[in-house]
Amino acid sequence: MLNGIHPSLTGELLAVLDAMGHGDAIVVSDAHFPAERLGRRVLTAAESDMPALARAICTVLPLDAARPAEGMADDGPDAAPGGRLGLHDDIESATGLAPGTLRLLERDDLYAAAGEAFAVIRTGELRAFGNLVLRKGLAVPLQL
Repeated sequence: MLNGIHPSLTGELLAVLDAMGHGDAIVVSDAHFPAERLGRRVLTAAESDMPALARAICTVLPLDAARPAEGMADDGPDAAPGGRLGLHDDIESATGLAPGTLRLLERDDLYAAAGEAFAVIRTGELRAFGNLVLRKGLAVPLQL
């Protein structure tokens, strides 16, 4: 445990976030995601749901201004137009995005992004389509 660091941010996860460069992506996935097949580095955070871990990550990871986050569209037979779910509202709240602004990717596009991502963090999220791409922005230097 460290002061000021969310307890869900393990040393291993913090090291991954620190090693990322500007524009690098991580995928924060649900428990159903094929992380081992798609990810180059896979971390597990089974005790967290996806929006909660995304919120914790955003306390230390600056998001890219141009493409901060992308979610996974619902492609099921009963999907709403555009594939938007209530889960996407939770993601916007967790990441600080304005309501209705989360860009949604089709399954194959999100899987392709996962294959190129710096890491995939599999959570205990049980809701389907609970997958999120976060892109690292520029860190603001700390004034000492």
